[in-house]
Amino acid sequence: MFRLSRSTSISDSATNTVERLESEVRGYCRLFPSVFQTAKGSTLMTAEGRQFIDFFCGAGSLNYGHNPPAVKQALLDYVSHDGIQHSLDMMTEAKAQFLDRFEQTILRPRSMDYKIQFTGPTGTNAVEAAIKLAKQHRKRSHVVAFTNAYHGHSLGSLSLTGNQSYHSEYYGSHNNVSFLPYDGYLGDFDTTILLEKMLTDRSSGMPLPAAVVLETIQGEGGIHVANDAWLQRVQTLCREHDVLLIVDDIQVGNGRTGEFFSFEKAGLSPDLICLSKSIGGGLPLSLVMIRPECDVWQPGQHTGTFRGNNLAFVAANAVLNHWNEGSFVDGIQVRSNTLQAFLSSIVSEHVSENWDLRGRGMIWGLDVRRGDLARKVIDTAFQNGLLLESCGSDDEVLKFIPALNIPEQQLQQGLQLFRQSLQTVFPNPSATTPTLIPSTGSPVTSFGSSMVVS
Repeated sequence: MFRLSRSTSISDSATNTVERLESEVRGYCRLFPSVFQTAKGSTLMTAEGRQFIDFFCGAGSLNYGHNPPAVKQALLDYVSHDGIQHSLDMMTEAKAQFLDRFEQTILRPRSMDYKIQFTGPTGTNAVEAAIKLAKQHRKRSHVVAFTNAYHGHSLGSLSLTGNQSYHSEYYGSHNNVSFLPYDGYLGDFDTTILLEKMLTDRSSGMPLPAAVVLETIQGEGGIHVANDAWLQRVQTLCREHDVLLIVDDIQVGNGRTGEFFSFEKAGLSPDLICLSKSIGGGLPLSLVMIRPECDVWQPGQHTGTFRGNNLAFVAANAVLNHWNEGSFVDGIQVRSNTLQAFLSSIVSEHVSENWDLRGRGMIWGLDVRRGDLARKVIDTAFQNGLLLESCGSDDEVLKFIPALNIPEQQLQQGLQLFRQSLQTVFPNPSATTPTLIPSTGSPVTSFGSSMVVS
């Protein structure tokens, strides 16, 4: 039986056990060196009784916070009635209920027609399935990805990931993948011109691809936000050349941008959509949404022992109900305004540092230009009781992804902890612009806007 007890000795014992037995590959326990014991909403508690405000959210897996009450109750009810837990891809009531609710709550209101494939419960497996299916459907082996892309760590999805720190010469090459510049990578130059040239010039050296894979906002790559016109042009080029468009919405979908899908604002209709992280309401669940004409799988052609996690279906059903509540979406709007206004004021206060602010909805990145300085801010924030991580090619971007439903007061508290931490690392801001945080009745932006402040 799991028993809770708070003491330094418990923490020391757990730390020693983990350091002695867990592989050197472990990462986040080094960034956040505490033994966490309980969590509720946007608060984590350690074995010593320390509280932390969570702006990390399980790397985007906890959009609805830790242990949402509706999820807890649904899971307790399901388990107490001996609901089936493991079933591979057999038919279960929990699966049928999830599919029905997803159709009624998410697909039909958006006039979307997709089949759903459940993959192994990781984002990278959803990407693997999508690129396999695209290659099979188009009978081509080549794929286009973009600079600063992040799609996972298994070999197929890793081949689509740009950051060299994740690669090794022993993993094999980027065979059958061409990397092209993402929106903004070459400044104001429209990089879709290069994509079009590569697709149309028989001497470009790039075979006609099966698919183009992209994130509408590059999360791990540094919070790079593609503009609508760029995304629409990529989709048009895909249609013109009979190439599938795959949108990886694993981190920035599930409401992170304010809409359920990050591509809604741009009006995209992807051929394949990858979802994971928060789709399971905090439990492991991954899926690929497939346009019916692209569903050319043969039975059992992409399997996985833990595809179709029934407990995650139950949790997902509980959180999908939020998307029937206008107040839930309105609340995300208010928090987005607060976050954007606060971080904009931080950039103004440090204008000589030439920082950038990028983001949309409830995902923002503060580019402080240097990874070592970002790490100092993260470490200081941790000491002050705030969980925050970084992203970007050199981890130079401080990443803000609090829960979509974090209480306004707690969001403000977390932002002030961040300010204190920043002042420790950068004690002399170059300006003294006051912090402007809008009230709940004074929105300053909409989910339809993204921004770069420098």
